[in-house]
Amino acid sequence: MSRSKRLTEIEKMEIVREAAKGVSTSELGARFGVTSRAVRYVVKADEERKKDTAVATAAVTVKLTSEELEALDEVFTAAGIETRTEGLRRLIKTAGGTFVPDVQLAAEMARYRASLNDLGNGVAQLTKRMTEANQTGQGATAFSELQLAQMRGLARFVLDSADEIDLLVRRRRDAMRLEATAALREFAHAAE
Repeated sequence: MSRSKRLTEIEKMEIVREAAKGVSTSELGARFGVTSRAVRYVVKADEERKKDTAVATAAVTVKLTSEELEALDEVFTAAGIETRTEGLRRLIKTAGGTFVPDVQLAAEMARYRASLNDLGNGVAQLTKRMTEANQTGQGATAFSELQLAQMRGLARFVLDSADEIDLLVRRRRDAMRLEATAALREFAHAAE
């Protein structure tokens, strides 16, 4: 293996291609007559070149409903953005604090988590009592009117919690939509 061998551009491209497939640096070094270190240098130089020239090397894939896609296209059109790619690229670059976790949402979810833990404990106790009542042949008569009212309250709590969480998430999504639309409009006006 000669340390003074100079790789051609075609050889460098082939090394990068083969390294991306998972071929080891020692195997590539032996194949091209250079050291493993030289192979690592070629791969690193290519990565830096892509980074410096802003070559897009990663893809984002998202599945949307037809209604969501139509709404996205409307937002981009209203902002004067011609392609989805450009719109998403602008949105990602300007996201800034838009996608930062929401402190208020986190606090609300912590409150719901605590409530659901209490609910889980209540359901476990209720299940145990109902099992005991069924085993002794008492059925629903083993529970007082107060206990039955508490069970109905528990069921109502579960349904109300689900509605509140849904509303909370919808509000946050709508707020994020407004922030994203504002960011896109700002970019569209800056481009003019």
